[in-house]
Amino acid sequence: MQKISPETIVGSRITNQSLRRWLHSLPGVDKVGLEQRAASLGTRSIKTTSKAWALDAAIKMMDLTTLEGMDTPERVRSLCLKAITPDPTDLSTPSPAAICVYGDMVPHAKKALEGTNIYVAAVATAFPSGRASMAVKLLDTKDAVKNGADEIDMVIDRGAFLSGNYLEVFKQIVAIKEACLRKDGSYAHLKVILETGELQTYDNIRRASYLAMLAGGDFIKTSTGKVSVNATIPTTLLMLQAVRDWFDEHGVMIGVKPAGGIRTAKDAMKYLVVVKEIAGEAWLTPEYFRFGASSLLNDVLMQKQKMKTGNYSGPDYVTVD
Repeated sequence: MQKISPETIVGSRITNQSLRRWLHSLPGVDKVGLEQRAASLGTRSIKTTSKAWALDAAIKMMDLTTLEGMDTPERVRSLCLKAITPDPTDLSTPSPAAICVYGDMVPHAKKALEGTNIYVAAVATAFPSGRASMAVKLLDTKDAVKNGADEIDMVIDRGAFLSGNYLEVFKQIVAIKEACLRKDGSYAHLKVILETGELQTYDNIRRASYLAMLAGGDFIKTSTGKVSVNATIPTTLLMLQAVRDWFDEHGVMIGVKPAGGIRTAKDAMKYLVVVKEIAGEAWLTPEYFRFGASSLLNDVLMQKQKMKTGNYSGPDYVTVD
């Protein structure tokens, strides 16, 4: 389907005033209803056959992540090897969708993953704060893309958003999307991190979701994982409602990526239930749903082993990240 222009969606030329009018015309979020719905879905049980599918699906949807100041090429290569063969005792175990690293680590990840279908995602735009000039943000993005990044995870300027400068946030996302252009004419996929833990209200999260989609984001992502409040079920549910409604209105599917604090298989399965119930089965694929996680894979592997043998493995069953 042909992409609809932002001007057509907003109904006028893109200005801060028109964006404010459009965003503030969105229905308000029923906080109590949202949280009750999230709590209800979080209690759903998954039967054994479905659980086996869900564990494999969770692995396939992971962006296996290392975003630490102490990251080294060796650490990144080790993580890539783990992604290629998550469980050496069970070669049927699928690989994660992507490895997510800082931009300077992209060449090392690309080399380690050569010949696989695993993507390399790079955080950019002065991650995690987003506090840098636009020139620096663009250079950060272009450098990662030049190094071979398949996906870019950018952060929005939360200060601009919270002060009501929606046009600045819109323009920055548009510019970063353009910076994702590769030599072959295709674009690296752009994930827009809203940092929902800093947006203060559910209404703001809904507005930021719509603004990111309007500006051309391919995914909307909850968090950097570097603040006190990261991904939550209610916030992810709200963002899934936004992408479903966007598709219903404009015929364009946008992905969702909760990140930060998702550590157990039980947590991951709760999110998968929410995806199915809120957005629909079309979103139950790595193309449209990802987990940003560093330690989740280990617990999922342990749960898979428990289903296969009836016992939990020892602490040396999985590698320590």
